[in-house]
Amino acid sequence: MARAFIGFGGNIGDTRQFITDAIVCLALRCELQILTKSCFYQSAPVDALGGDYINAVIEIETQLSPYGLLYVCQAVEQEFGRERPYANAPRTLDLDILYFEGVYQDDLKLTLPHPRITERSFVLLPLLEIAPDFFLPNFGELKTYLPKVAHQRIEKLPCHNCALGEKGISSQSTH
Repeated sequence: MARAFIGFGGNIGDTRQFITDAIVCLALRCELQILTKSCFYQSAPVDALGGDYINAVIEIETQLSPYGLLYVCQAVEQEFGRERPYANAPRTLDLDILYFEGVYQDDLKLTLPHPRITERSFVLLPLLEIAPDFFLPNFGELKTYLPKVAHQRIEKLPCHNCALGEKGISSQSTH
């Protein structure tokens, strides 16, 4: 099993619900397990058109290859009506593989880690929320990049997450 982080974003429709539903779609797949999820963040578009975006990040463990995970992410985007009329167009849902454990590559279909992981507050803040000491080889600790994105407008939205991945939580009801 490999550890990976996936970023979610969108700015068309009920994006919070789309992201929530997309995470459920991923959770139903036997090839991966969701470990934790960040809160939602609302951010101004960066090099894109349209209204504010809603963003979140999840951490997973997966048996899939990086390209297998990319295929799954793109299939989920399609389920939610993702269209790509032009670069950085407004979107219903965007899923980006931010990091895939032990994989460093740069090709036309998939670049890992994500090439702009250190340049976007809407990636760094939710990622660091769930992995505060994340260290990226060749980049270092991601929290050191926060001052470089401090000018980007972003707001953490109220959040009530379940304790995903925590052991000892009983699912039995008491009657």
